[in-house]
Amino acid sequence: MPSKTATASSYSITMRLHTTVDHGVVGEVATAIADAGGMVTAIDVADSSAHRLTVDVTCSAADAEHAAELQAAVAAVKGVEVHKVSDRTFLIHLGGKIEVTSKVPLKTRDDMSLAYTPGVGRVSMAIYENPEDVRRLTIKGNAVAVVTDGSAVLGLGNLGPGAALPVMEGKAALFKRFGEIDAWPICLDTQDTDEIVRAVELIAPGFGGINLEDIAAPRCFEIEARLRERLDIPVFHDDQHGTAIVVLAALTNALRVVKKEIGTARVVVSGGGAAGTAIVKLLIAAGVQDVVVVDRAGALVAGDPTLSQAHQELAGLTNRAKRAGGLQDVLVGADVFIGVSAPGVLKPEWIQTMATDPVVFALANPDPEVDPAAAARFAAVVASGRSDFPNQINNVLAFPGVFRGLLDARASEVTMEMMLRAAAAIAHVVRDEELNASFIMPSVFHPEVHHAVAAAIAGH
Repeated sequence: MPSKTATASSYSITMRLHTTVDHGVVGEVATAIADAGGMVTAIDVADSSAHRLTVDVTCSAADAEHAAELQAAVAAVKGVEVHKVSDRTFLIHLGGKIEVTSKVPLKTRDDMSLAYTPGVGRVSMAIYENPEDVRRLTIKGNAVAVVTDGSAVLGLGNLGPGAALPVMEGKAALFKRFGEIDAWPICLDTQDTDEIVRAVELIAPGFGGINLEDIAAPRCFEIEARLRERLDIPVFHDDQHGTAIVVLAALTNALRVVKKEIGTARVVVSGGGAAGTAIVKLLIAAGVQDVVVVDRAGALVAGDPTLSQAHQELAGLTNRAKRAGGLQDVLVGADVFIGVSAPGVLKPEWIQTMATDPVVFALANPDPEVDPAAAARFAAVVASGRSDFPNQINNVLAFPGVFRGLLDARASEVTMEMMLRAAAAIAHVVRDEELNASFIMPSVFHPEVHHAVAAAIAGH
């Protein structure tokens, strides 16, 4: 029996094998991988001689441990030597994923004199005399800084600025692919709030927007607030506001499926960190009347002296009925569960205690609050942050279009109204005839979604 049953492209490996000249051995290798729970995606004979075949076998595993099991299974095939193994995820990161290229030719002295000295001096003086021209005459009008301190990298924790760099590079690549925006990864070697704020202030003249990323709560709240106050360019914390936008879009369509109104839906949010706080605030702005936030110690209730300042503020906005207890308690009778917390906190059987046709969004990554397949036995609509299940709720649907709209409008800030319009734009990319319980969100590759978000942000 296979040791694993689900594979992922992020754990794709290529094994270079030296085998006997019996071509039947290739079929034995494929069988060994399948029997071990892997999925073969390519087999190529790289070289053949009278004494040996060189074969490259690419396959997907469930995780790193499973990849090692597949390698062992192949090595156990008679007549096969595993010469080397390449991890495809690491291969695409070699040397980084982004680069800077010139938009103008630099082939002659004349080209140099226009793009650089002496011609560039005229442009510098023009900007000095008319500072508002800097967006038009430089990259500033299409540039975003992706800023992190490495304190909350993905769901992996406080890994520091070096380990955060591959994530910020990836973010910059997504900005370019989906928004035609030039973004730079800025990984700061400090986790001091004052130093982060000052560093961003100092680099701000070269950018048209700031995207804060993977900065731990509650520090991220103060950093964002101070930068918004001090800078004349938009500051957007994607872990908060990008998440909130896509969650509201997904909820809009999920409620359309189950035929419930947002103003009467009872919502439970698991997780009172950066994402949970932003989600709650945007849901309230969208018309949600009844929302309870549950954190590690239970439901947040106004007046509880043990709560942190951030949680006291959140409790003051929510839980008007002052429901107490843990997640299992407050989930009874709820229409919607939104998880931005930790793996396994929601037991599938608890979903049966929710209202008729419940909606479950389990968004913890990479392991959600409840297995989506198990949740689907009891919930009418299930979504997660994973790409290997239906209804992926992914921030990539929001942030490229958000910044495209902000830059095009030369906006100085991101408003709640903008975010509401962006969520509505994403939701309505899914046409009525397409909408169903397994399709509430458009693909990130949908040709209309990023243009629709940009237009909504710009108010068009």
